[in-house]
Amino acid sequence: MKIFSVLLLFAGLALFTSCELNQLDNYDPPTAGLYGRFIDEATGEPVEQDIIRGTVIELIEHGYDPVTPQYLIVKNDGSYANTRLFANTYTVQPVRGNFKVVEAQEVKIEGQTELNFLVTPYIRVKEATITREGDLVTATFKLEQTSVSNVLKVGLYAHPDPHVGEPMHLEKEEQNVSTAVDPNQVFTLEMDLSTTPLESGTTYFFRIGALIDVPEAKYNYAPAVAVDY
Repeated sequence: MKIFSVLLLFAGLALFTSCELNQLDNYDPPTAGLYGRFIDEATGEPVEQDIIRGTVIELIEHGYDPVTPQYLIVKNDGSYANTRLFANTYTVQPVRGNFKVVEAQEVKIEGQTELNFLVTPYIRVKEATITREGDLVTATFKLEQTSVSNVLKVGLYAHPDPHVGEPMHLEKEEQNVSTAVDPNQVFTLEMDLSTTPLESGTTYFFRIGALIDVPEAKYNYAPAVAVDY
């Protein structure tokens, strides 16, 4: 009798679990999405990012307590997209960015919803040029600050992947700055490829970056440039 009771209990648990799984399976898959770009509100240009350890967008879905935030990664060109979200109202805020703080906002996501962020980057990399002559790659540029904080450093980063940046490089040339900069000052960074592990016969991407002295700030960049070596 006891054995029969135990078997009956297990059968009931199995049936309950099966019903619960069926209920989960009956939920419609996510069909909504959120996409957009980070745009410099003064120039209208994309605000370049790092795809690794860069700006992320925090999403908090309404109607659940507690709820685990979701995070969307921003691409190098300042665009982002997630096409598999549940239609709902979300609190949306970019965090750990390379621009002045953007306040959280409530967004109703239905279908594929576009949300562009107009931001003020901490630093604008201006008049950037990258050239190669023989083994020497030279980068020149100016910086325009929008923050009173110091510019910590500037750098030239190289990698065979176009997602090159400070977190993703095979070779770099950096210069400590640690002061506010004159917008007319021309910075020059040089990289002697003959002293690096970069191999001839390969196309590399070079990117200029600058970092402001603000907690959790990320690098501001000029677009990556392809250079044949």
